Amino acid sequence: MKKMTGILATAILAGGLLAGCVSQEGASGNSEKETSGGGGNEKLKIAVVPKLMGIPYFNASEKGAIQAGKDLGVETIYTGPTEPDAAQQVKVIEDLISQDVDVIAVAPNDAASLSPVLQKAKDEGIIVMDWDTPADQSLVELSVHQIDDEAYGRHIAKSLVKQMGVEKGQIAILTGGLSAANLNTWIDAAKKELEENYPGIELVSDKIATDEKQQVAYQKTLDLIKSNPELKGIMAFSTPAPLGAAQAVQEKGLQDDITVVGTALPKDSSPYLNDGSLDVAILWEPDKLGYLTVALAKRLAEGEKPEDGLKVENVGEIDVWEDGKTIIMGPPTDFTKDNAADFNF
Repeated sequence: MKKMTGILATAILAGGLLAGCVSQEGASGNSEKETSGGGGNEKLKIAVVPKLMGIPYFNASEKGAIQAGKDLGVETIYTGPTEPDAAQQVKVIEDLISQDVDVIAVAPNDAASLSPVLQKAKDEGIIVMDWDTPADQSLVELSVHQIDDEAYGRHIAKSLVKQMGVEKGQIAILTGGLSAANLNTWIDAAKKELEENYPGIELVSDKIATDEKQQVAYQKTLDLIKSNPELKGIMAFSTPAPLGAAQAVQEKGLQDDITVVGTALPKDSSPYLNDGSLDVAILWEPDKLGYLTVALAKRLAEGEKPEDGLKVENVGEIDVWEDGKTIIMGPPTDFTKDNAADFNF
């Protein structure tokens, strides 16, 4: 292993702290690797990099990833940028490379921007995966998806129309960052569903970025309401966006006039679901996604790829596509005012 000392190590550590936050869990267990010098054993180091730290969705994923480290006897490092920024993610990954981790699993803010640093990681002998959001598929060993992206996007579009109660009217689409590959894939699938099956639905604009911030989504929705008095529905992608949209609808008292559906956590959604400003939150269990990512990373580091139908403890049975690389955790869940209280995330 390469050990960095003195001024260089201090500089890199400082850069990593500026770029993002870190959660680290070392757990005792039997899963160990030989050091390059052959003079002893140490735990596998698995790094999980979210788009950003500090929002509820990635906080829930972090809990799952850390728990997997404890259960499986590996050292889990959960670290990412403090803003949804590709340049910050690059700095985080550079720091992880210097730590000689065994696996880096990343949810890119901008896949293309991360390709050079992920190639560098591979050149250093580090296994590269993506999770939550696809990276450059030529660089990753596994691509861990929450759901079937096409089916998920179409389901969100169908849910919007169902909740609207009519198959015509003006709608808008909110997203997180414009370069987020997973959000763009879902939006494309949702638009395809509308174009193919609901010709009476009219988009008032192209997708609107909210920078993964509820306050931005709130303000953008207020702007939409003001400029589009006939607006009937909003699809919001990225977990803060539906909350911001619902907040604006709630403030204006338009629960009966504007339908909002989107990708949000049940606990955060409950106040808006209860008064009808958010009609349905559609997601999965992000703690399980974090757990699955670490579990599969451990298998890869031990030279074992997952097979279709593998049952992962604390997650369930997974689907592995024919490419042997794409992993599907399972179908999404619709959270409503009737069931949101049943979930603790």
